[in-house]
Amino acid sequence: MFTGIVQATGRLAAIEERGGDLRLTIATGSLCMDNLDLGDSIAVNGVCLTAVAFDAQSFAADVSRETLEATTLGDLGVASRVNLERSLTLSASLGGHLVSGHVDGVGRVVSLEPDARSTRIGIEIDASLTRYVARKGSITVDGTSLTVNDVSGTSFFVNIVPHTLERTIMAGYQQGTRVNIEVDLIARYLERLVGDA
Repeated sequence: MFTGIVQATGRLAAIEERGGDLRLTIATGSLCMDNLDLGDSIAVNGVCLTAVAFDAQSFAADVSRETLEATTLGDLGVASRVNLERSLTLSASLGGHLVSGHVDGVGRVVSLEPDARSTRIGIEIDASLTRYVARKGSITVDGTSLTVNDVSGTSFFVNIVPHTLERTIMAGYQQGTRVNIEVDLIARYLERLVGDA
């Protein structure tokens, strides 16, 4: 589990093809690597990956074909910036919301507009996901926990404050940028509970 509070940005250092899928090596920048063990989870742009090798400045993770098809990780090239978050521990504060690191779909940035000191970003998602997106609800975009400010058709809108722009990859977004979307876990479970009632 994660919180959606990005701890650092890193860069994709290497891409290695392995039997039809990929091994990615991520340079972790300022991410704290203390007490990392083999098999630990790290979210990369909101995708939960398992560390299969690491040193003080990087880690490697295998990415399956399923994950490459369901996320934007296959779009990345060497030197691409990525959001990073280590998994939640029971002693850590929950600053964002509960995030699983299992991407529900890929969205597309359709608008970016200044809104005072913030940037208002519109993101279009697949119609099948809109039922889980509510005004003032939580959503995760590339691993960043955000509050939905508005919903219109198959698009939702979020305001990104300067701190978030500086600490994440969002400053590099343009119209057409593809982003990983994870809807709120509570919405998912509520649908299941109501559906089974």
